[in-house]
Amino acid sequence: MPHPTRLLRCRALSPPPAACQKRGVEPAEYQLMDAAEDGMWWYRALHAQALGALEAARPAGTAPWGGLLDAGCGTGGFLARLRQARPDIPATGLEYMPEAAARARAKAGLPVAVGTVNALPFADASFGALISLDVLSHAAVEPDRALAEMFRVLRPGGLLLVNLPAFEWLHSAHDLRVHNARRFTAGTARALLAGAGFQAIRPRYWNALLLPLMVVQRKLLARAPDNRSDVAPFPPWLNRSLWAMTALERRLMVGGLPFPAGGSVLATALRP
Repeated sequence: MPHPTRLLRCRALSPPPAACQKRGVEPAEYQLMDAAEDGMWWYRALHAQALGALEAARPAGTAPWGGLLDAGCGTGGFLARLRQARPDIPATGLEYMPEAAARARAKAGLPVAVGTVNALPFADASFGALISLDVLSHAAVEPDRALAEMFRVLRPGGLLLVNLPAFEWLHSAHDLRVHNARRFTAGTARALLAGAGFQAIRPRYWNALLLPLMVVQRKLLARAPDNRSDVAPFPPWLNRSLWAMTALERRLMVGGLPFPAGGSVLATALRP
C-alpha cells in the first residue's frame, strides 16, 4: 500500500546514488501523481486524515488556523481539498519543482512558491499552521534542518502537522522508487519533533486496518528491489473497497480507538 506523495522512479537495483536522490520528481511521475490524487484511495485517505487532524487540533471556539503552508505540496492535491473543505483558511504551497508548482497553482487556485523545505523562502513567524505530508522521509530532505525551518516560519502557538511512513522493517522497493530514505515509529517521530523544539506532540498510527495487506504487498509480492512503486491505477471496485476500509478506520479513531501500528505515522505538534 502506497506512501506516494513524493514519486520518483530511478531504476536502480540498490539505494539510489546521491545525484539521483537530489533530483526532483520526473515529469512522467508528476503526471501520475496529478492524475491519481483526485480519486485514488490513498490520496483521499491521507488528505482526510490531515484535514481531520487539522480541525481536531484547533481549540474549541477559536478561529481557524490563519496562514497555512503546505510544505512539499506536489501537484496541489491537498491544497485543492483544503480550499474546498475550508475556504476560510488562507493557504500557500511550496514545491521544489517549478512544473509541479505551476500545476498546483492551477489545480488549487492558491499561491505556490518554488523552493526547498531545507531553506523555506518565507519570513519568520509567517504561518499559523504548517502541513508536510510524506516529505521528511525523502532522501533530498535534511529532517533536522527542515524542522528548524518549519519552527522558524511558524508563529508562536502555531500548529505543525506531518505525515511519515512507518517502520524501517517495511522498507521495500516502493521506498527505492519514491526515494524514501527513512521510516519512522511514533516514538522516533516524537523524539524528532521534540528535538526541534516543538511541544504538545501527538503522534498516532493510521492505515492500520490495511497494514496486513501492505506487508504482503511489500515483503512478499513486490519484494524484488527492481519492482515499481505501489502507485498504479486500481480497478474501481478495489479502489472503492480500500477507501471504505480507511473510512471505517477514521470512524473508529474518532470514536477513541487507538491503533498500536499502521502504515503511516501522523503527528501534530505546537510551536511554543
